[in-house]
Amino acid sequence: MSRSRSPWWWIPTLYVAEGLPYFAVNTLTVLMYVRMGISLSEMAFFTGWLYLPWVIKPFWSPFIDLFRTKKWWTVSMEGLIALCMAAVAFLLPTSFFFAATLFVFWLMAFFSATHDIAADGYYMLELTPHEQAAFVGVRSTFYRIASIMGQGGLVIMAGKLEEHTGDVPFSWASVFYLLSAFFLIVTLYHWRIMPHPNDDRPVSDVNSHTIIKDFAGTFVTFFKKPHVGSALAFMLLYRFPEALCIKLVQPFLVAPRASGGLEMTTSQVGFVNGTVGVIALLAGGIAGGLAIARGGLRHWLWPMALSLTLPCLFYCFLAMWQPENFVVISTTIFIEQFGYGFGFTAYMLYLIYFSRGESQTSHYAFCTAFMALGMMLPGMFAGWLHSVSDNLHIFGSSGPQGFINFFWIVIISSIATLTVCRLVHIDPAFGKKETSAK
Repeated sequence: MSRSRSPWWWIPTLYVAEGLPYFAVNTLTVLMYVRMGISLSEMAFFTGWLYLPWVIKPFWSPFIDLFRTKKWWTVSMEGLIALCMAAVAFLLPTSFFFAATLFVFWLMAFFSATHDIAADGYYMLELTPHEQAAFVGVRSTFYRIASIMGQGGLVIMAGKLEEHTGDVPFSWASVFYLLSAFFLIVTLYHWRIMPHPNDDRPVSDVNSHTIIKDFAGTFVTFFKKPHVGSALAFMLLYRFPEALCIKLVQPFLVAPRASGGLEMTTSQVGFVNGTVGVIALLAGGIAGGLAIARGGLRHWLWPMALSLTLPCLFYCFLAMWQPENFVVISTTIFIEQFGYGFGFTAYMLYLIYFSRGESQTSHYAFCTAFMALGMMLPGMFAGWLHSVSDNLHIFGSSGPQGFINFFWIVIISSIATLTVCRLVHIDPAFGKKETSAK
């Protein structure tokens, strides 16, 4: 394929643009709403709904092929995301900010999920199979850079503004105005720089009726796969402890000590999550991939399940002893995130394993939808669980014990993870290096 511009011109910016809205919707909102005075139960329940567009993404993704080009969809969604970011920033200082910004975030989530579909489709159209393999590490790296920016840099920026101005709405509005400007620039840049692949055009030999028929066929074949019941249980429950934990970890870090938290500043949370946590997550993922290549998925499933769940004990330690030393807190989170990265490897590889066969791409999309659903539902009720356990003085203290009890409940919920590991069916040879080479 001859082209006038190297993929290096657009792949890095494309995958930063793919990652930032996801982290803005699912990570920034958690800490922002807590800092804006929203209760944990309301925050967790309503932000949990923001996962929905990623859950139902497979249902509308086939229709993108019918209208316009992948480049048009990609650039258009980036422009709409820029508008949503600006709308959030504008609405934050208002008295009705919570309902208004939740609506905008839901629209942003829908646009972001659509951008994922179009951008990944464009990547496959513009690059040859060899180039796709060569640049897969590049796209993954810049998606992780978006994670560092979204969970680290932007949170640190909001925290520093909070410290200097004392105005929480202004601080977070400034972050979203910055994001809006970034996406406006990216929209114009991609419209000018991204090439026009010859194959990037609406599909002419199919219509909506054909797509619905084909989709129904792949949907039925997905649920006819062997051991589909245990597979669905695994997809929904393997990450159950994490799904509970993820909504309350950041609120726990910034909550006052009198309320059972660690009373960290917003910028400290940004540093821990965006640098220490991301580095640990990447290291755990790399170690997990190397381990499975040596012994196979089935061999490493149980160690990885334990690695995913047992480090949650460290949050129990933090909640019970409330250490003030920043190094101790950072080290604890590093260990927990490393364990999560190591254990998550088994989950993602199982999705690939179960998707194998006819209609692999569509079946994998269904698997990721169930993955998002498994994160969405438990997270919605995490705040309520904290509130009802706050006055249960199991450990003898008369002070608030919501976070202590909550993190112990997370540990108990790991029974779900271990149960589905016992039920799931995996070929012992899958994942081994010698098998993948054949």
